[in-house]
Amino acid sequence: MKKLFTILSFVGVSLMPISAAEKPNVVVFLVDDLGYMDIGANNPNCFYETPNIDALAKSGMLFTDGYASCPVCSPSRVSMLTGKYPTRIGTTHLFPGNKKSKGKSGTYNPAPFLAELPLEETTLAEALKSEGYATFFAGKWHLGYGPDFRPQKQGFDVNIGGHDRGGPYTGKKYFAPYNNPEIKEEGPAGEHLPARLGKETSQFIIENKDTPFLAYLSFYSVHTPLMGRKDLIGKYKEKAKTLGIKPSKEDDLAQVMGASGKKSQIRTKQTHFTYAAMVEAMDIAIGSVIDTIKAEGLWDNTIIVFTSDNGGLSTSEGLPTSNKPLNGGKGWMFDGGIREPWIIRYPSVTTAGSVSDVPISGIDLYPTIATAAGYKVEPEVDGVDLKPLLAGGELERDAIYWHYPHYSNQGGIPGGAIRMGDFKLLENYEDGSVALYNLKDDIGELNDLSKLYPEKVAEMRAQLHTWYESMDAKFLESKGGKEAWRPAYFDKK
Repeated sequence: MKKLFTILSFVGVSLMPISAAEKPNVVVFLVDDLGYMDIGANNPNCFYETPNIDALAKSGMLFTDGYASCPVCSPSRVSMLTGKYPTRIGTTHLFPGNKKSKGKSGTYNPAPFLAELPLEETTLAEALKSEGYATFFAGKWHLGYGPDFRPQKQGFDVNIGGHDRGGPYTGKKYFAPYNNPEIKEEGPAGEHLPARLGKETSQFIIENKDTPFLAYLSFYSVHTPLMGRKDLIGKYKEKAKTLGIKPSKEDDLAQVMGASGKKSQIRTKQTHFTYAAMVEAMDIAIGSVIDTIKAEGLWDNTIIVFTSDNGGLSTSEGLPTSNKPLNGGKGWMFDGGIREPWIIRYPSVTTAGSVSDVPISGIDLYPTIATAAGYKVEPEVDGVDLKPLLAGGELERDAIYWHYPHYSNQGGIPGGAIRMGDFKLLENYEDGSVALYNLKDDIGELNDLSKLYPEKVAEMRAQLHTWYESMDAKFLESKGGKEAWRPAYFDKK
């Protein structure tokens, strides 16, 4: 593990203005609910086939320890677009499709949260637009209710499909007709949504190849509803037969202890044919966009980022994937819920086929891309410019943090976490208990070391609480006469 040094924010200062001809194009591939183990580049034994993603990894830098800033979608998406921890903005939970929801309750009431990306925040699109970029968004948005909080109001010139909802829940969902309020022209009956979004992205690139551009392809895939192309579902059924895989609920499921002591089922094997079809269709769409970038002569001047917004869905809603050997999944603070596929190809900076084990987070996307475009990043940004790391150097940061004071739909425990080097400390917000893991030796977070290393626990917990205070973090609220746990400093405010 490379050494990390202390830094809380990064201010990108360009000594000389970057000319339009020198500004790199940017393509971001953000996949919904894709697990760390769901791509071949991270998992040689992956049941799903992702040749285009794997080839992208070989052309850039693959991160073995890349993270989302939250175990659920909306907060992670906010941080990628702003470079700030969700806690700083107050957007700590997934946004409802209406203004009434306050979040799911459990033993205690959840913390209050802001259910929209504030318009006053400077987004990645707004930063690049100020530097002369054409900006494009396609796919899932889920960052506020109503037209006033859609991509067009947050710096994107074009929006194809991004609105309030967190999944393709209208029309025929993953197939046309979509009845999506931001897809103005319906495709032919049966058109597949991932292919349509890839086609729209490619068309934007072709039309804007002579100017710097940001193309942000935010797939609805592989979020529920679980629906796939029939030919691809059939392919994976045949593949399973060839490999001798016989899916069985009893064989494929285990149990994991979640919020309020309740047990959740967790998938332990990748055996879901429809999910496999969804992963491959997404990979095919990525390949189509990459083919366009190459065909238009833009390959050597386009930064490409590939990642997900949270861990694979493994404990609810059909349990479509397995994150093993990682523990937990979407909605959980274990690494199965927050460790993500991360690939960055930065021409003239990254070495093809390079691999980094330095922890990074979704908060780092904004400062990395904005600085590459010549934009001066605000001091309040929490992420860091990854360019030194991408060039083979180190990062000046000693820790990354998480804060999720909510009951997820997937059964996870409300809690916080801090990662410092190989160590990760988890804090349970229901009772204030902690667990310490050495991820280098115990990637599955199965062996709690807190009693063996009390000094390490004290150091990391103190730093986590200092971070809470600096972020004005909110916590669970009491319910039915039961007092919710709070950090000691909180009641002194």
